[in-house]
Amino acid sequence: MQHTLKIGLFGIGLDAYWEQFAGLKERLEGYLTTVQNKLAAVHPHIVNAGLVDTPEKAFEAGSQFRREEVDLIFLYVTTYALSSTVLPVVQRAKVPVIILNLAPEAAIDYAAFNQMTDRTQMTGEWLAYCSACPVPEIANVFNRTGITFHQITGMLHDDPECWQEVTEWVEAARVAHTMSYNRLGLMGHYYSGMLDIYSDLTQQYATFGGHIELLEVDELADLRKQVTDEQIQKRVQHFQASFDVQPDCPPDELARSARTSVALDALVERYQLGSLAYFYKGTGNFDNEDTISSIILGNSLLTARGIPVAGEYEVKNAQAMKIMDSFGAGGSFTEYYALDFKADVVLMGHDGPGHLAIAEGKTKVRPLGVYHGKVGRGLSVEMSVKNGPVTLLSVVEKAGGKLMLLVAEGESVPGPILEIGNTNSRYKFSIGARKFVNRWNSYGPAHHCAVGVGHIRSKLEKLGQLLHLEVVDVC
Repeated sequence: MQHTLKIGLFGIGLDAYWEQFAGLKERLEGYLTTVQNKLAAVHPHIVNAGLVDTPEKAFEAGSQFRREEVDLIFLYVTTYALSSTVLPVVQRAKVPVIILNLAPEAAIDYAAFNQMTDRTQMTGEWLAYCSACPVPEIANVFNRTGITFHQITGMLHDDPECWQEVTEWVEAARVAHTMSYNRLGLMGHYYSGMLDIYSDLTQQYATFGGHIELLEVDELADLRKQVTDEQIQKRVQHFQASFDVQPDCPPDELARSARTSVALDALVERYQLGSLAYFYKGTGNFDNEDTISSIILGNSLLTARGIPVAGEYEVKNAQAMKIMDSFGAGGSFTEYYALDFKADVVLMGHDGPGHLAIAEGKTKVRPLGVYHGKVGRGLSVEMSVKNGPVTLLSVVEKAGGKLMLLVAEGESVPGPILEIGNTNSRYKFSIGARKFVNRWNSYGPAHHCAVGVGHIRSKLEKLGQLLHLEVVDVC
């Protein structure tokens, strides 16, 4: 499902000014064009409704935004304008709105301004700088009419902080848009007794949108039977190129994993999946057990190409991984492994698939004689997340069923890991390992979370505001 994020833009002014102050309207329209060009450099699909200066134009702009199905509106305040020329636009569009309170320059040239001899001309010049004037009025009306809004105050030019904030809002809107159309596959069933991961699927729809497709392992097992020897051979070659396959990996296990990997791709294509959560015991059914015990390499490849896969049927974490990946940060499945009090780090990782694109070096493939706590044996991946800044994200289901986002920023640091054929990394946090663990756990997340590269807390906070989700920053 290919859908394009669309950004709405409009400026505001007061039509009574245009006859009074020559050139003011054209000047403000020039500012609006500058904003459009800057926005287009961030995201090309801009719907510009122009300078709205009457209630009639406001209704037209709101209808245009509805027809064009914009996902987010930037309201650029160019000068004073009546709130009656703003409200109809936002009411009819019914999407989040960002108020751009941007001055054309850092300051008015007071000396040059005060040397002007025509006071009408002086007033026109002042009006070209008074973008801050109507913002309280707009905020008042939005609050009283139940419209959530966000503000960016800064300068039209030479203000990197301001335009970084604009970029983050666009990126957050793009991720919200991605989630709203994402097709999440759920294959198998919950890990019996792992109560923290049980989730209300309807609440996932209510929060993120998208579609959830319930899948049977039997279908994947049947697709495996249709895989040809040639496809298996090509996929094994792909494994050799993508992974650091260890010498003790049996060829028959590589072939078994290759068969499942090809079948997984066919399943993803059949249902147009954008993410997947799975778990299945497979006991007593050879085909199903053979399928599930050979799934890790294929799921790792899917995760690396933007279709994150969460084990243990962890629905909430599949959503967290998709969010992280949509921000370009990766999003690998992880949980606590151990605490290293000597180095003041938290060891985190997980069995099953890993995100190859955010690995430190090439991901190793190792054979395991047993999958701990699960049925079967086979090949698994061992990797560490790239050294440098990282962000952890958990989609938390609170008491009462509402969702929230739990976020922490830290560093992936070098050092020894447990070479047990799992994903495994060492994370250092500004508040120390002990405080991090206590704070993180105090919010009651499930024991899984998603880890991605880079510090993206501010982007996640904006996503939370767009989705009306509480966001808690641990550190």
